[in-house]
Amino acid sequence: MSAFSRIHRAGFTRRLTVMASAVIAAAVVTLASTHDAAAQRVQGSGSTFAFPVISAWAKGFLEFRAGDGDFLVDDRGIDYEPIGSLGGIMRLAQPEVDFATSDAPLPPADLAARGLAQFPVVIGGLAAVVNLDRIKAGELKLGGDVLAGIYLGRITRWNDPAIAALNQGLALPDQAIAVLHRADGSGSTLVWTRYLSASSPEWKDSVGSDTRVRWPAGAAAEGSSGMLDAVRRTKGAIGYVEFGQVGRAGLIFAQLGNAGGRFITPSPEVFAATAARAAWDPAKGFYLHLTDAAEPDAYPLTAATFVLMHKTQRSAARTRRTLAFLDYALGQGGPQAAALGYVALPPELVERVRDYWRANLPGAEAF
Repeated sequence: MSAFSRIHRAGFTRRLTVMASAVIAAAVVTLASTHDAAAQRVQGSGSTFAFPVISAWAKGFLEFRAGDGDFLVDDRGIDYEPIGSLGGIMRLAQPEVDFATSDAPLPPADLAARGLAQFPVVIGGLAAVVNLDRIKAGELKLGGDVLAGIYLGRITRWNDPAIAALNQGLALPDQAIAVLHRADGSGSTLVWTRYLSASSPEWKDSVGSDTRVRWPAGAAAEGSSGMLDAVRRTKGAIGYVEFGQVGRAGLIFAQLGNAGGRFITPSPEVFAATAARAAWDPAKGFYLHLTDAAEPDAYPLTAATFVLMHKTQRSAARTRRTLAFLDYALGQGGPQAAALGYVALPPELVERVRDYWRANLPGAEAF
């Protein structure tokens, strides 16, 4: 049973109740001006993993519409709350929200139960990031079993024999490992813990994989920005964050061992190659986890960000406004995605997504 199925079927409602006040109180990150026009804006929320590229798309979309003379969305902007994948899905229940984004896709049964459509919008990857002196980006090698040992609190120093065995010739410091993890309900946490579960039977049995888990060790950071800040200021730290943000923050990332035993350096090229071989099935709401890729050169922390929208209970006009923005993102947003370290969907997948819109969303005929 999937992580989100377990949430939905074993206490998801209670979790929504507990989190509701925090999410409702979260400040909206406004990507355009004129607050009094909020009723006409496209409203979205969710993934912090995808927040940088959604921000770039929002700006580009308004410039594109202004130059085009097309005022389909009244040129009043896109509002987006980067509150994490779980929070975004939760916010989608509120009537003013048009779309959610999640790096943890919902399985088909959950989509059907909630009356939701789901489709990918961008590809990226997580990186294991560290704060170690005299170590360069991409030099350090970490296997999933070693990472599980670190996050279980069993491997506590950087010169531990298990790490040293993977990094012969690399001067590892005799320094304590400061373990960092996400505090919020995060698709990045699901991707990370799926990797640990696939690599370590002990992790799978004692912790498992989900958007939130009971962490055996370490300190919590709120959101991607909180994780970046915590790694930057903590000597000896290790954490996980979207790859493009790692480069912009100047952090050190590691090579990661995949299911075939190879160590792969994260890059947009390996994310694209991993995603290109995936079995995207519109009949299942495109549900899949790219961490399951078994090819010899697959990067094990490749991830997709998915958009979720209501199939019903939203007007066709609102759907068209939302899809105008998403159609721009898929058709025109590739350069912005690439500049930020993401990977645009391949053209054939974009067309399958548009076909899926027309089959499942009211008002999507124009796309």
